[in-house]
Amino acid sequence: MTKSAVLPDELSMMAVIKNKPEVGFSYQKKKISTILGPHEVLIKILTASFCGTDYHIYSWDKWAQGRLKLPLTVGHEFSGEIIKIGDQVSRVKLGDIVSAETHIICGECEFCKRGEGHICKNSKIIGVDTDGCFANYIRIPEANCFVNDKSQNRLHLSIQEPLGNAVHTILHFPIKDKTVVVLGCGPIGLLGVDVAKAEGARMVIAIEVNDFRRNLARAIGADYTINPITQDTIQEVMRLTGGAGVDVIGEFSGNKTAIQDAFKYLKAGGGLSLLGIPAEPICIDFASDIVFKGINIYGVTGRRIYDTWYKVSELINSKKLHLDQIITHQFPLRKINEAAEIMGNKNCGKIILIPEEA
Repeated sequence: MTKSAVLPDELSMMAVIKNKPEVGFSYQKKKISTILGPHEVLIKILTASFCGTDYHIYSWDKWAQGRLKLPLTVGHEFSGEIIKIGDQVSRVKLGDIVSAETHIICGECEFCKRGEGHICKNSKIIGVDTDGCFANYIRIPEANCFVNDKSQNRLHLSIQEPLGNAVHTILHFPIKDKTVVVLGCGPIGLLGVDVAKAEGARMVIAIEVNDFRRNLARAIGADYTINPITQDTIQEVMRLTGGAGVDVIGEFSGNKTAIQDAFKYLKAGGGLSLLGIPAEPICIDFASDIVFKGINIYGVTGRRIYDTWYKVSELINSKKLHLDQIITHQFPLRKINEAAEIMGNKNCGKIILIPEEA
């Protein structure tokens, strides 16, 4: 039994499915069970957004090949309305507009028990290890629901998860009145620029190879931009900071050369937050660039549950962010492969997907 209005045991829906070990997604009808576990909820998806992880799945790269079990409904960034709840659900209710913390954590390991569920050793990810949100409906544990202000823009609510990555990365070290580099201005890096400016950074330098994204970073408030293809990044950063280097770096690129350079222009005693994932090992002058400079290095995974989410909500409510500019494209969910191609050519910010009725 559930505390919800009566629904059939199954609902038909349209969903984005990864069902073949090749490039592309399938958009097809499937059924979802509405028979919930005691702590599960059923959510009707209102808006979803496309993530770089989804593009890895679309392109069927080495990471996707080694991680996914097919078939899988993809997607993990969304806003939606709770339409059914399990009989022991207590932290959310019918009609709540929610987004999801995408790491399903165990609650039992040493990390979960000390309040560091973002590094839970048994974590599963929605849309990667379990069926995701590029569909009309999704079932998730109530513990993964973050209740939103119903008055907020549903498009903005669907990008809280990646905004949380940006917040976690940029705000780990104090940035008010500091100089900050945002290294890599993909969608999360662009959000990082926005967060840094909103939180009072004295100077934000955005480093990005793509012209569209570099220009967008400048449009939302970056004080300076650097194209590492045509400019000497280390020389430019040192010039802009009067030879001092920067106080904080938020690394979103995962690029080997960019990360190696970052250690050179980080100020002594500075902070380096690393979210980007390199595809190969990186060689660092450990003594000169880490030990003798006394720098602080922080590896970022996901969001701190739920501290980061409350900060995200505060920032959205502040109206200081430029989310309407960072959201550059909207598509009906059926055009998922077109959206993926635009993500692949990188001339975009965040891409929003709107489900249609099954």
